[in-house]
Amino acid sequence: MNPKTRRKLGKFGLNAAGIAVFLFAIFPVYWMITAAFKPNDQLNSTTFIPFPMPPTLEHVERAFTKGINGNSIWTYMMNSVIVSVSTIIIGAVFALLAATAVARFRFRFRTSFLILLLIVQMVPSEALLIPLFLNVRQMGLYNELLGLIVINVGLTLPFSVWMLRTFVAAVPKELEEASWIDGASRFTTFWRVLFPLVAPGLVATSIFSFITAWNEFVFALTLIEDSDKFTMPRALSFFVGQRSTDWGGIMAASTLMTIPVLIFFLLVQRRMVSGLVAGAVKG
Repeated sequence: MNPKTRRKLGKFGLNAAGIAVFLFAIFPVYWMITAAFKPNDQLNSTTFIPFPMPPTLEHVERAFTKGINGNSIWTYMMNSVIVSVSTIIIGAVFALLAATAVARFRFRFRTSFLILLLIVQMVPSEALLIPLFLNVRQMGLYNELLGLIVINVGLTLPFSVWMLRTFVAAVPKELEEASWIDGASRFTTFWRVLFPLVAPGLVATSIFSFITAWNEFVFALTLIEDSDKFTMPRALSFFVGQRSTDWGGIMAASTLMTIPVLIFFLLVQRRMVSGLVAGAVKG
């Protein structure tokens, strides 16, 4: 076998493996969307039905018109948006300031602090459920969205600081020193020089924070009591009963729940690519 044929076969194998991984990853999404438009008899059928025949809007209309547990689905969607967006904004501010301090300043126990970030990241969030619940209740934030926001910021902050530290360290310190020589203050240097170059990393960490806060269920189940303050993952549990499960309602609400995530990615993707190009530093 000549080298050219071997390269073609290798390329074909890689492409085939990539397509297989893509199909494996996209299958749950395909199943969720198709199940949202299948009639109940097709949902409960033991025969594989690839597409709804004919499709029905019964499950989607029930989620919109009747709502979930007496509340409009927009109530739960808005609660999730408030928690996720607040987690992104608050977490981004603290993560950027902490990452800049870790990357630019040399202080005692700096290495220990970085190792501690990794250790905290490895601890399962369920193991922190009871102490965090007690702390939230003592602060008077039980059954409040603010308490859920504080928890989500704490869960995403270690990873965000560790990731942003790499972006800040990659920016040459000479750029900041040059701006200081030109008379810029530290805040001006941070905002006009460092922040634009670190923006791609900030977008990447924001994506992680958004997904974590949007999909969080355990703390929303534990800390929120009133149904009108439930987030979307918590509201989906209403479709599961003791005797039966409304799979059509779950799939329809889950499909609606993915729409804000897709919109967020579409809005962020272009900014992330443009930030990577704009953040290039010439030597």
